[in-house]
Amino acid sequence: MGGKFLLRIEDTDRERSTPEAVEAIFDGLRWLGLEPDVEPVFQAARSERHRQAALELLASGGAYRDYMTVEELAAERERARAEGRPIRSPWRDREPSMGHNQPFTVRLRALLDGETVVDDRVKGRVVFQNRELDDLVLLRADGSPTYNLAVVVDDHDMGVTHVIRGDDHLSNTPRQMQIYQGLGWSIPVFGHLPMIHGPDGAKLSKRHGAQAVREFADMGYLPEAMRNYLTRLGWGHGDDEIFTQDQAAAWFELADVVSSPARLDWPKLNHVNQHYIRLADDARLSKLVLEVLRSRETHLPHDFAERLARTIPLVKEGAKTTLELADLTLFALAPRPITLDAKSQGLLTDEVRARLARLSEALASVDDWRQAQLFERLKAFADAEGGFGKFGPALRAILAAGHVAPDLASALAALGREESLGRVQDALSQVQ
Repeated sequence: MGGKFLLRIEDTDRERSTPEAVEAIFDGLRWLGLEPDVEPVFQAARSERHRQAALELLASGGAYRDYMTVEELAAERERARAEGRPIRSPWRDREPSMGHNQPFTVRLRALLDGETVVDDRVKGRVVFQNRELDDLVLLRADGSPTYNLAVVVDDHDMGVTHVIRGDDHLSNTPRQMQIYQGLGWSIPVFGHLPMIHGPDGAKLSKRHGAQAVREFADMGYLPEAMRNYLTRLGWGHGDDEIFTQDQAAAWFELADVVSSPARLDWPKLNHVNQHYIRLADDARLSKLVLEVLRSRETHLPHDFAERLARTIPLVKEGAKTTLELADLTLFALAPRPITLDAKSQGLLTDEVRARLARLSEALASVDDWRQAQLFERLKAFADAEGGFGKFGPALRAILAAGHVAPDLASALAALGREESLGRVQDALSQVQ
């Protein structure tokens, strides 16, 4: 829509806003490739500006000092709960001079009559009865601002025109609108997006597999796949499932966002990720796979880089995640001499051994060790020997070395001439 991407860290809750929590936000956005257009704003650094706004509301009568003690507040909270009403402080209608030497909070003097209407761009018209809204705390007893005050002031000062956020914030909106009105500021457009739920319809949580954005990287997903998939959750452009960032920006309309919760569909996410793995640069995939292998402490031969470079283009079509892609490269990294299990050894009859010896000689004469050329040599050999079934299962077991391997020609190409012929020789030299 031609706007700017601003990033604000809403850290008024100092206990929850740890350096680790803040870094997780930055790290997740960096991984997704979402870089803000300007330097991030830290809400806590603007606390003096927030207090100034609260004092303006006090001066205009839009807020009041509340001298209730902790015990009095607890008792009022119990009464309010029992009577099914919001909290009302007895200090709402008292003279401010009374009890001024005691600690106090600053509360919004919420409207008691009428209704506050949110013309939500996603939910539609949402009506709140003012009598059901409490007198929101704006400043705590230590003078620190609360989230609802800070976010209004910051949105106003940063020139935010559209507040588009999760619908778990919808209940905050009428209170925030009354703060805007009390300060004499224009109210922005609001749109509340549905939350993402798990496949079971419950709110997304750890038990569904992942919660923080960066965890999806650890699970083998590519950032471009996550951008595509997350954009599609709760919004769509016809039947288009796969689209670029530029297409999403051109197509997106807030009016097209659905109001019901979207469900995280793992099979669909895997489908999207598989699409982007197919498109990804092989060198980039090699680095990602290497990170996975090293995290698993996988044995790596001295020429692992060359083996990965040969293998990944041949196996990536079958990988839904980079974790799966790493699994598909293991056959090419197995150490020599290879050892066959009992089942594989059972395939090596005298007749099959003779055929593999002849195949080894035929392969040794191949000048161009690439998948297409190797396939032609294998096909010619199979035709001469009575079909792939006469030697194929045993050769596959040898090349796979106990792992999953692609088709025979691809496995040979990935391993390279020396490793391929060496594995065949290892197998033939093992005593039955």
